[in-house]
Amino acid sequence: MREYLLTLCITAAVTYLLTGPVRKFAIVAGAMPEIRARDVHREPTPRLGGIAMFFGMCAGLLAADHLTNLNEVFEKSNEPRALLSGAALIWLIGVLDDKFEIDALIKLGGQMIAAGVMVMQGLTILWLPVPGVGTVALTQWQGTLLTVALVVITINAVNFVDGLDGLAAGMVCIAAAAFFMYTYRIWYSYGIEAAAPATLFAAVLMGMCLGFLPHNMHPARIFMGDSGSMLIGLVLAAGAISVTGQVDPDVMKLFSGSERNTVHQMVPVYIPLLMPLTIIAIPAADFVFAVVRRTWRGQSPFAADRGHLHHRLLQIGHSHSRAVLIMYFWAALIGFGALAYSVNSASMWIVLGIVFLSFIGLVLLLLPRFTPRAPRWAQHLVPPRYRRRRAATAPAASTPAPSTPAAQAPSAREAHDTCGVAAGVAGVNGATAVGPRSR
Repeated sequence: MREYLLTLCITAAVTYLLTGPVRKFAIVAGAMPEIRARDVHREPTPRLGGIAMFFGMCAGLLAADHLTNLNEVFEKSNEPRALLSGAALIWLIGVLDDKFEIDALIKLGGQMIAAGVMVMQGLTILWLPVPGVGTVALTQWQGTLLTVALVVITINAVNFVDGLDGLAAGMVCIAAAAFFMYTYRIWYSYGIEAAAPATLFAAVLMGMCLGFLPHNMHPARIFMGDSGSMLIGLVLAAGAISVTGQVDPDVMKLFSGSERNTVHQMVPVYIPLLMPLTIIAIPAADFVFAVVRRTWRGQSPFAADRGHLHHRLLQIGHSHSRAVLIMYFWAALIGFGALAYSVNSASMWIVLGIVFLSFIGLVLLLLPRFTPRAPRWAQHLVPPRYRRRRAATAPAASTPAPSTPAAQAPSAREAHDTCGVAAGVAGVNGATAVGPRSR
């Protein structure tokens, strides 16, 4: 565990330290597109944050290769090298898209090629545990097609959910934390060394997201772009493929006792089929709804719009930060709920806890206008938006009446909020390489 935590910290530190220079490079390179109709940010913001995340991943894998215990993962398995090859290819395609806006079909082809590169190096699904049947061995073509499909779906699901500041990085980090606990339990409790690569991938993925989040939280100073969203989607899919298709369920020796006990004991075997779906449940649902919505309108499935789940949260009245936190909550509920059920599937308290938390999540969705106010003794400890507003003490008669032109003219703040900001205007977020942001 210490070596996994060290790998996570190294990945997070390298990603965090490189994001600042990468932001300046993105501004100089012109990877800062103008505000589009579907965007929710108001100031031109540089992309290419995936560059820092990719080098953070490389640093984490390099550090793990020189550690005593994690070095065995590189000696006994070719999966880390397969991940690095596929990640380098998908990252390069993302960098080109952030700069030149390449066609969606070209990106789809690149995603399939990256998945094929990983399959050629051994990162593929070899068998599937099917309830009621047992372990089913897959042919080479079946394993390849299933692996490519899972990689493409996961990459596009994460890419679709990347619409608000800190949303994609935070949700993937939560999913990676739940996945790390699950794979570490398989590796440590059952002594299955085949689960070690997936555990390493989850630790590196958490480091990538945690190192990038301080720069990407609202208001974001830099976006990860497709170079980052497709990269973390590929790493997430690689971990799911590794633990689903590489870990032999027979090694766990769970087939013992009565039929009822066997069903309960087999839950950790069936969870790999569900865990990749639960960790991307919200992005996958958003992906499916977007495809159906655009196809129904006669548009391309890859045509951009403002109908995603996070856009709907903003439309019903939630603030930017609250919409992100609500998405975090549901991602954590689904991911850690599946994890808790895999540990003890016979406990009714786990089911009741998930139902209770789901009720809380629904209440949060129905209260978009509610803004909590801190008590007076804690006014200086909370952000200004949570402080109580003081009533005006000056009499109304002492306030001079504004002239008609001044009263009709909007303030500078209102004009800034209602109109877009063109790229290159001095003083806006992302338009200058150095200096503090204007508040």
